[in-house]
Amino acid sequence: MSITPQIYLASQSPRRSDLLKQIGINFEILSLRADPRRLPDVDETPLPAETPVDYVQRICQAKARAGWESLLYRKLPQFPVLGADTTVTLDHQIIGKPRDRAEAAATLRLLAGRTHQVLSAVAITRGERTEMRLSTSEVTFGPLSEARIQRYLLGDEAHDKAGAYGIQGIAGAFVQRLEGSYSGVMGLPLYETTEILHSFGYPAP
Repeated sequence: MSITPQIYLASQSPRRSDLLKQIGINFEILSLRADPRRLPDVDETPLPAETPVDYVQRICQAKARAGWESLLYRKLPQFPVLGADTTVTLDHQIIGKPRDRAEAAATLRLLAGRTHQVLSAVAITRGERTEMRLSTSEVTFGPLSEARIQRYLLGDEAHDKAGAYGIQGIAGAFVQRLEGSYSGVMGLPLYETTEILHSFGYPAP
């Protein structure tokens, strides 16, 4: 009996799950928090003088490798592990996830009427092999009034998202122009993801 090819997704992001489902990938979520050794999540603190590009590539590879180590310890079937990271950057500075509503508002004021970069990196690890790809997109927000920002923040869409917004939600109305990968801005660049899957012999579309 043949076994349907599968991968593990080392992410709790529902957006990344939805994107993998969109292209028909058979996957299982691999929670690092469920590791019986109680390992901490990958430390996502930027290193001193680390550029945004170096940062996002380092973190996505660290997630994939941590996932591989976790499945080995838990004696799970050894399917490839996919890790991803998405970072918003403006003026060569990393714009992280807001800690609270006030920080989310400050972030949106900063992005309003300007063009920022979204760096989305994806890595797959199997054994000693890790392959990584990077997607870079340019996103331009139109002007945002204070009233519009505050209305947006009445919901929880800004929570736990780099740059305090999700392009697939209400904030899609803020985007005046996008040059690059829509799926990459969401959190998982599908073109680059399928490239890596093909390199591992996975039958991706």
